[in-house]
Amino acid sequence: MRRIGLFGGTFDPPHVGHLVTAVNVRHSLNLDVVLLMVANVPWQKQGTRLITPAIDRLAMVDAAVSEVPGLLAGRHEIDLGGDSYTADTLATLAGDYPGAELYTIIGDDAAAGLETWSRHEEVVALSQLVVVDRPGVPVELPDAIDWIRVEVPRLEVSSTDLRARFSDGRPLNYLVTEPVLDVIDARSLYGVNQ
Repeated sequence: MRRIGLFGGTFDPPHVGHLVTAVNVRHSLNLDVVLLMVANVPWQKQGTRLITPAIDRLAMVDAAVSEVPGLLAGRHEIDLGGDSYTADTLATLAGDYPGAELYTIIGDDAAAGLETWSRHEEVVALSQLVVVDRPGVPVELPDAIDWIRVEVPRLEVSSTDLRARFSDGRPLNYLVTEPVLDVIDARSLYGVNQ
């Protein structure tokens, strides 16, 4: 029986914090693979800021995970089109991998807002919820939700800060992997080469 982790996000851009989380959860739970699923249209962020096209975000995630064993870039939500919902993605994965154990990996911030998700009950029913908890920051979820806590190293890296760094020319060394920087440069993302 395969054990598959679903780690969804906008990944605009993907950074070392995403990779550290995925690698640590995979190790802690002995998962066969963690799919870093690129949201096509992240409905919770739509209209709040300009979002890099999904195909470019997928290229960056693919570059980020290309040499990391057990991590794969996921394009299911892009192929489906429209707004991205974790419940739909889990239903698709259940069909693609019959009998697999599915794990939905979310950060403590997302866990705190889980009940605002569209069809969050389906997410909990279709998968084991995994909450990535930073040291010293306890997570509280309703008693009815079964979840696993995985602690990962706390890295103060955010995609919002990275986009600002691109804009004003601050260094990105060690925050984003070289293959991701190559994709950003080749595709002139975030104002690079413009």
